[in-house]
Amino acid sequence: MKLDLPFLPARRVVSLVFLFTFFFICNLQSPGADPSGSDHGVSRADLRRGERFFKGLLPFDIKHESCISCHNLKASDSLNWNPSAMEIAIKYASRDFASFEQVVMSPSGKKMSEVHQGFEIEREDLAHVKSYLDEMVQTGYPQENMEVMWLVGLILLILIVFWALIELIFVKKIKPRIITVVILLGSFGWLTNILYTEAVALGRQEAYAPLQPIKFSHKVHAGLNQTDCFYCHNTAEYSKSAGIPSVNTCMNCHLIVREGTNSGKFEIDKIHYAFDNNIPIEWVRVHNLPDHVFFSHAQHVGAGKLDCKECHGPVEEMDVLRQHSDLSMGWCLDCHRTHKVQFIENKYYSSYKEFHEQIATGKIDSVTVEQLGGTDCMKCHY
Repeated sequence: MKLDLPFLPARRVVSLVFLFTFFFICNLQSPGADPSGSDHGVSRADLRRGERFFKGLLPFDIKHESCISCHNLKASDSLNWNPSAMEIAIKYASRDFASFEQVVMSPSGKKMSEVHQGFEIEREDLAHVKSYLDEMVQTGYPQENMEVMWLVGLILLILIVFWALIELIFVKKIKPRIITVVILLGSFGWLTNILYTEAVALGRQEAYAPLQPIKFSHKVHAGLNQTDCFYCHNTAEYSKSAGIPSVNTCMNCHLIVREGTNSGKFEIDKIHYAFDNNIPIEWVRVHNLPDHVFFSHAQHVGAGKLDCKECHGPVEEMDVLRQHSDLSMGWCLDCHRTHKVQFIENKYYSSYKEFHEQIATGKIDSVTVEQLGGTDCMKCHY
């Protein structure tokens, strides 16, 4: 029995897909946006004017750097050590305009004084900028729909696969049929590759570098100042977790160091605020493993004598800490199969008498983690 389905011309299919994409994108609006006006006693025109001054679009004869050239509007910024627009907005949302004007026009910090030298703006226009930043606290960052086209492309691939199947099985209008077969195989292969790539990457976050509450530079601390890793992560040798430094640890140095070369006073002031108000700094964890995986820093750092950079990479070169390796099971197993244990003069391995005897007699010259059971499933999953 042949099912007689109406055949859609190619141009009609394209038109339908275009309309679907158009309405899909149009409905992706940022929540909380109010196109009609502001509910904070400031007109939309004033907010718009403040935004244009912040972005350097006004005045037309601007002779200095605009606000946005230093204070980024993006939610995540890995290179700019100046505070973002949102950070400034949050800090001064509860303060009056006089406080905001004072810090902008007559800054006290060395770095900010250098950057703001020659900065000119009318008092009324600066008030509009303050209103624009206050509004930003309410609305949040503009949502970035960077994955919209990727999602639309995926939906389009699925539609093409279904269309090709219906054409081959029921409609049978396109001649020769090899054209439909090629379209079906190509789109299905592409779709399968996307699904496989995304499935493999599930739970992995190589190069992950989240936005932290304070712009802390490992390049400055571990590189330039040569701060030992264990000074801040002081539980790595004997605990499951390496630990993160408390506010008190930060204050050991920053009680004296009050202004950073890159960030000025803004970031270090966050440490003093946390210390003065007894508030813990909520650092965002960078290296994460699935819940069913057991990992101990004490085993690797304390017993195994591994150097931090073998897993975490050259952190002394990173302004913003990012995940260096993919931390997949294959990556761990490859290390266990090839890594030679520091066996001699290591009290942790003193009970492995057989291996010690073989090394002493010259039968073997080293022992790998695999030989000690490092590839057994129960070591990490139990």
